Amino acid sequence: MADSSVFDAVVFAGGGCRCIWQVGFFQTVAARMELRPRQVAAVSAGSAMACMLFADRVQEGLAYFVEQVRRNERNVYPENLWRGSPVFPHEGIYRDTILHTLDDAALERLRAGPDIRVLLARLPAWIGPGVGVGLGFLAYNVEKLLAPSVHPELAWRLGFASEVVSLSDCETPEDVADLVLHSSCTPPFTPVYERAGAPVLDGGVVDNVPVSALSGEDGRTLVLLTRRYDQTLLPRVAGRTYVQPSQSIPVEKWDYASPDLVCAALELGRRDGEAFLAEGRVNAA
Repeated sequence: MADSSVFDAVVFAGGGCRCIWQVGFFQTVAARMELRPRQVAAVSAGSAMACMLFADRVQEGLAYFVEQVRRNERNVYPENLWRGSPVFPHEGIYRDTILHTLDDAALERLRAGPDIRVLLARLPAWIGPGVGVGLGFLAYNVEKLLAPSVHPELAWRLGFASEVVSLSDCETPEDVADLVLHSSCTPPFTPVYERAGAPVLDGGVVDNVPVSALSGEDGRTLVLLTRRYDQTLLPRVAGRTYVQPSQSIPVEKWDYASPDLVCAALELGRRDGEAFLAEGRVNAA
């Protein structure tokens, strides 16, 4: 059995649909350990998973999402260019899922729970939003290809900045949906959003594993990744436990047309949670 000590903080990496692995893992581990973090740091779809988990609305949220994905035949509808309808169905399904998942009572549970800190990316002051969006995602993908790292640095060096917003600032479920989508802003799957009058991007551009969003008093931290890294790339930081899937998560980030793969990601998370408990690998950094 794993050590039953509490993790003070949990970090939910981004990764689109792959983040559903985190739900399976967390539910399995939390059910058998004393796991009541004071802080949660999350980015992109990881923030959506954290909302479902800490609002205690996983069953409702995932069932709704899987049903919407089941009804959606494709991930792109080019013919909609001439119909005035969205070419990509993702934003509508994403927002509707969050609003279906969270009612006022669920929002109160979220606000009463751990401080959920959501990471956004801001563009450099010297560049416009059109070029900035492309540059941000180019930097992210180039670094992932040429110099893979759990915590990338290239976007920071180019002048992109992070912004952390506490979910406790959200007063309505619509505010939560806006915050999660702003943290997930990935054109063309979503529009380029503005927050407080300035464009935002997916927070994963600056830190897809947002340990940086913690307040600094995080203590023992469980970090939930959504893709596999070479073991030599996993940071070794005292008090921090990085957990990665045991194999590649079977669904792609923006695959909103494969319900069976979404369910497979959840099941993989559950199996990996069981393996984590069996190994007793807590505070392994």
